[in-house]
This record gives sequence, structure tokens and C-alpha cells, in this order.
Amino acid sequence: MASQILPLELVDRCIGSPIWVVMKASSREFTGTLVGFDDFVNMVLKDVTEYEMTPQGRKATKLKETLLNGNHIALLIPGGEGPEGASS
Repeated sequence: MASQILPLELVDRCIGSPIWVVMKASSREFTGTLVGFDDFVNMVLKDVTEYEMTPQGRKATKLKETLLNGNHIALLIPGGEGPEGASS
């Protein structure tokens, strides 16, 4: 029998590790260390870089800590380095 892992178990395994978060219907992405989350996948990240696509190009903003609303998260990439680390 194949082993299975539930989505929240995977997110739980990422606590204390780097994660890349892509938001829905937005030009924003976040990278940072996952501190915690709840059943709605609202997430707290520390040592965060927020990436925003603007008409002038990508803008990066450093933040100490942030809370992301789980309703607006489209994609989680455990260990992801963000758009700057992604291969083109």
C-alpha cells in the first residue's frame, strides 16, 4: 500500500523551513521561513521578501514578519527560493 500524506501534514513539515508562497489574483509572491499556520492555512512567515510585479519590473521589499490570508494563497513551494531563484 502506498503511503499518503495529507496537505496540512506537508505544510506542518515545512515549519522552520524556507517556503515560497504565490498569491491568487495578485502580482505578489513571498519567500520566508514558515513560523506557523492554522486550519485555514493562514500563515506567519519571518525574514520575508515580498515580490511585486509592477509595470517598471519586479520590486522586492524586505519584511521582518508577515501574516498571509490562506484564502488568497494559490501555491506553496517548500524550500522555494522565490522568483529570483527560479530558473527562466
